[in-house]
Amino acid sequence: MNWCIPRITRSTFSLSFLRFTRPKPPFSNQLNRPTSYPCLFSQSSPPLSSSISSKLQIPLFLRPPTSSTTLENLQKWQDWAKNLALSVGSKFLAYDNGPDTELLCREIKWMLEDVVEDFSVISQLGSAQNESMVRLRADLEELYSLWEERIEKRRPFQYIVGCEHWRDLVLSVQEGVLIPRPETEQIVDMVRDVVMKERLMGEGLWADLGTGSGAIGIGIGRILGGGGRVIGTDLSPVAVSVAEFNVQRYGLQDKIEIREGSWFEPLRDVKGKLAGLVSNPPYIPSNQIPGLQAEVGRHEPKIALDGGEDGLDDLLHLSEASASALRPDEW
Repeated sequence: MNWCIPRITRSTFSLSFLRFTRPKPPFSNQLNRPTSYPCLFSQSSPPLSSSISSKLQIPLFLRPPTSSTTLENLQKWQDWAKNLALSVGSKFLAYDNGPDTELLCREIKWMLEDVVEDFSVISQLGSAQNESMVRLRADLEELYSLWEERIEKRRPFQYIVGCEHWRDLVLSVQEGVLIPRPETEQIVDMVRDVVMKERLMGEGLWADLGTGSGAIGIGIGRILGGGGRVIGTDLSPVAVSVAEFNVQRYGLQDKIEIREGSWFEPLRDVKGKLAGLVSNPPYIPSNQIPGLQAEVGRHEPKIALDGGEDGLDDLLHLSEASASALRPDEW
């Protein structure tokens, strides 16, 4: 379960210390991120149910532009935010392998891209006393507050902007939901390989246990055949709401169903009928939780990280119970 640096540039957990390690090329050179967001809500998209919307933090880039300010004032915010980032230097890196000034400055750029209605105005920042107005998806007061939380509280950048870029998706995330890691993408790749070799597997029913943001389930749902379906389960009501939101954003509500409950409990009606079962459960030993990077240990849900004394509690439970959940000789 690897901590994912926002957008394209990534760092990874060391499994032994569960901290950031610096990325090797080519990741260190991939400083850009997508500037278009596919499959956003359209007028034809079904409305969110009240149970979903009441628990959601709408991602910054999906909010309507409801505020405005001058380019000069936005430049003042950027200068202030950069000064805070510069004050960090390598302190976080030395303390728990956290983000350094270079990464934090990239996050400021990404945050600006999410908050402005028109990307082109970013290139105009720095123009002396520019009184041109720019429309924002959050007011300046909120931007100051959010960036202060990023530095002083080490709140994860993904929670600040409300989304994570994962594979070719832009997924909603918020407090109470584990941020998808890049290595988790390999689970989807493995399922794709299985489906390509055994076409009938692509027409079967799959389960994603502990779905969180719905990342794995959505990734699998997009590669299954016309008859294939996915059920994602999660114990957290917040995670269920976020996963349902992400499923609807990508128009997969007819293919992916999200159910609330612990592991196999919501799957009793399909016991013995699953073609495949996937999960990225908690596996960090309990005594290593206090040593996690601040962005992870302080803010991400402990229930999604803590795997018990030796990290194997949930893994063993899933292994033991999977045989009765799957069809004979399935994956």
